[in-house]
Amino acid sequence: MSMILSASVVRVRDGLPLSASTDYDQSTGMQECRKYFKMLSKKLSQLPDRCTLKTGQYNINFISSLGVSYMMLCTENYPNVLAFCFLDELQKEFITTYNMMKTNTAIRPYCFIEFDNFIQRTKQRYNNTRSLSTKMNLADMQTEIKLRPPYQISVSELGSANGFSHVPVGEYKGTGKISAAPHQRLEPVTLPGIVSFVLSLLCGALNLIRGFHAIESLLQNEGEDFSYVIAFFLGTAACLYQCYLFVYYTGWRNAKSFLTFGLICLCNMYLYELRNLWQLFFHVTVGAFSTLQIRLRQPQGKSPDYNV
Repeated sequence: MSMILSASVVRVRDGLPLSASTDYDQSTGMQECRKYFKMLSKKLSQLPDRCTLKTGQYNINFISSLGVSYMMLCTENYPNVLAFCFLDELQKEFITTYNMMKTNTAIRPYCFIEFDNFIQRTKQRYNNTRSLSTKMNLADMQTEIKLRPPYQISVSELGSANGFSHVPVGEYKGTGKISAAPHQRLEPVTLPGIVSFVLSLLCGALNLIRGFHAIESLLQNEGEDFSYVIAFFLGTAACLYQCYLFVYYTGWRNAKSFLTFGLICLCNMYLYELRNLWQLFFHVTVGAFSTLQIRLRQPQGKSPDYNV
C-alpha cells in the first residue's frame, strides 16, 4: 500500500529537529531510513532545495526554504506529485504559523512540538488519496516537477554514518548548475540586524575620524605614538568588515565574524588610554551585537512558490 510513513521539520544550518510525526515502526527497513534521515539532516545546507533519496522500498523527499527543511518518508510507489504537495503544505503552514527569528534562535530539539498535530492531520489526509480535494494544486505541482525535477541523491553521496564526506551536488536537473556558496542568498534582514549594521557603520566612522585626528596630532607633535593611528584604522576596517559579513555570504562566515570581533576588542584594549570606559563599552558591545546578528542571519533556501 502506497502511503506517507513519517515527516519532520528540520533547521537547515545544523540539522536541529523542530517538529516530527512520531509513528515510526521498528522494522529493519525503517530503522535504516532513520539513519538516512539523520545523515541528510546534517547535509541540508549542501543540498539543493528539492531532493529525493531512494532507499530500496522507501523514498525520502524534502524541500528547503528560509533556513528550514521539510522532510518526509514514504513508500517507493507513493506518487511524487502527492509527496511534494504534502511537503509544500507543511511549508506554507509552518511559515504562516511561526516567526523565522524564533526558528533561528531555537536551541532545544522539537521545540515546535505543537506542529506535530498539523503534520499528523495532513499525513492522514494525504494517505487517503480518494478524499483529497486538491486537483488544481496537484496539476500545478505536476507542472512544477516537470520543469524543475527534484535532485536525485544517491546513497553513496551521503558517505558513512560516522564520517560524512562532501556531497558533490553537481547539476540540478532542469535548472543548470547550483549556485556556488559565495553567491548564496541570506535570510531576510530583521530590525535588530538593521540596528547592528547602522551601529557598526557608526563605530567605523568614529574610529576613522579619531584616526585622522591622531594623524594631525602626530604631525604637530613628534612625540605622538603612530601605533594609535594604526589601531584606529584597524578598528574602522573591522567594523566595515562586520557590515560586509552581515550583508554578504562568504565561506567560514561565522569564524570570520568572531575573529573580526576579537580584532575590535584588541584595538579598544590598545586605545584604553584615549577612550573612557563608556566609549570602550559602546564599541565592544556593538561589535558583540553585530557578531550575534551575523551568526543569526543564515543562508536561505529558495523562496517558496506560493502559486503551487
